Amino acid sequence: MRILHTSDWHLGRSFHRESLLAGQAAFVDHLVETVRAERVDVVAVAGDVYDRALPPVDAVALLDEALARLRAAGARVVLISGNHDSALRLRFGSALFEAAGVHVRTSPEQAWEPVVVDGVAFYGIPYLEPELVRAAWELPDRSHTAAITHAMERVRASSAGQRASVVLSHCFVTGGQASDSERDISVGGVAHVPLSAFHGVDYVALGHLHGRQRMSETVRYSGSPLAYSFSEVGQLKGSWLVTLDPDTRSDPQEGSVVGVEFVPAPVPRPVGRLRGELEELLTFPKYDPYEDHWLHITLTDAVRPKSAMDRLRARFPHTLALAFDPVGATPAAQPVRLSGRPEAEVALDFVREVRGEPAAPDEEDLLRQAIEASRVKETMA
Repeated sequence: MRILHTSDWHLGRSFHRESLLAGQAAFVDHLVETVRAERVDVVAVAGDVYDRALPPVDAVALLDEALARLRAAGARVVLISGNHDSALRLRFGSALFEAAGVHVRTSPEQAWEPVVVDGVAFYGIPYLEPELVRAAWELPDRSHTAAITHAMERVRASSAGQRASVVLSHCFVTGGQASDSERDISVGGVAHVPLSAFHGVDYVALGHLHGRQRMSETVRYSGSPLAYSFSEVGQLKGSWLVTLDPDTRSDPQEGSVVGVEFVPAPVPRPVGRLRGELEELLTFPKYDPYEDHWLHITLTDAVRPKSAMDRLRARFPHTLALAFDPVGATPAAQPVRLSGRPEAEVALDFVREVRGEPAAPDEEDLLRQAIEASRVKETMA
């Protein structure tokens, strides 16, 4: 059996106000092509299908298209909800989807109800908010560890008679490396689940962390299909292609995973970080490869350059974020008195502080005019 493990699509997400829908659609094309080329039996989607609980209509349309195309390509789909998804909305129509070979698991009570494909049992453990399951499951404490441990105990009991078992789970396993783009799921300062909680199954398809990671040979994060923050610069995006063969093991306690390989996803636009003085960035040929990237640029000029973003975008049109870290900058001065000082003086001090040089005469005149106009409007209101 061949399984394609993917997660954290975050359909509907933007990147610094840039729509990612076209890139997400290209990823769906890639998934469908992979299913056909690799003869994938099951696509396992480990949560955060949408980026928010109430997704935009074009994101809903893309998911509808994705599920239909994956089924048409010959794969069954097992899908769980993540912490970004609305479990109730994602569950809509799931009874009908079940008959069509798309198995949506968003309810905690379904976590130990298997989807059996050719004798392999798939268990979908959706994102478990500890407070919502603590009373019903009589958990010893309010933690992700307690919730996952309880669910896995029930899964192991259910899978005893199956040829092999696969678990989908959306959580933060201890030792995983986070990115800036993941939402914090900590409870009382603790978000982690120990790796040992997942023992006793053949493969665990994890979701939540956006970088691909191998927690063990059979417990892995696929990561997100696209970069969703500049902290993900350099990450290889894609899916895990897992091959199971229960008939090859001589001992029932041995796992049935006989192969795992990473399938890279297309990169519609790379992301990158640049750092340096403005004139260097605008003129040096070594920065040519970055002209098509989405960029976070940090300028190190001693004096903040004027119109820096406009000038950078002339060479790097996809610059999205700009920061300043002047080389040799002196520590910030002690706070100055603001109360009772003229607004124009305070504003001009601010310009001098952030730019490293005073405002030009024409800028000072414009600033004073704006302050005066604001005062007049306030008086007449």
